[in-house]
Amino acid sequence: MTGLFTEALIALVPAAGIGARAGSPDGRPKQYRDLGGEPMLRRTVRALLADPRIVQVRVAVAPGDPWVDAALAGLPRTVWRPCGGPTRAETVRAALQDADLADTTWVLVHDAARPGLPADALGRLIDACQAQGRGGLLALPVADTVKQAWSTQAGCARVARTLPREGLWLAQTPQMFRTGELQAALDACAGDPRVTDEASAVELAGAADRAPLL
Repeated sequence: MTGLFTEALIALVPAAGIGARAGSPDGRPKQYRDLGGEPMLRRTVRALLADPRIVQVRVAVAPGDPWVDAALAGLPRTVWRPCGGPTRAETVRAALQDADLADTTWVLVHDAARPGLPADALGRLIDACQAQGRGGLLALPVADTVKQAWSTQAGCARVARTLPREGLWLAQTPQMFRTGELQAALDACAGDPRVTDEASAVELAGAADRAPLL
């Protein structure tokens, strides 16, 4: 992290999911799965703490979560709050309300199950967003051939066409926006199933040009 801009920011980690698809044998959600002797969530938070401009990491968990206290014990600049909702968007929205931040505060949202965040990628995102004064997100260009399909009977699908992959990107996290902009976007799009990440909420709220891909 070598950026000239040193404006502090808050990181939010939505961690209220039950991780049903992960199939953990002990019933723990995916974010608490053991990785090298420690919970995945702990590794994720430590990756965020690697940048000193992140003054606090706020982890939003489901009410009654019995694992988070032990998973995050002893980590600096880290708090957890039982304000998680049934969807990612509702969890982030509730976490913003709980944090009660100024509208101009930068907030960086990162998935609980992405512990392998490179420090240089995190620093690059922060540098770019603060230098340009606009939100953004990490993303990867699509490398595979993309097919559009239509459904048929018996649960099968048939190829309708091949889509050109030029200009297609896979959204990653962290995603970074000003608190006021993100809160307003999530409020405006509350309950909209098209909101699958923070950038999509900002786009639907009418600010698609404010999310550069890095």
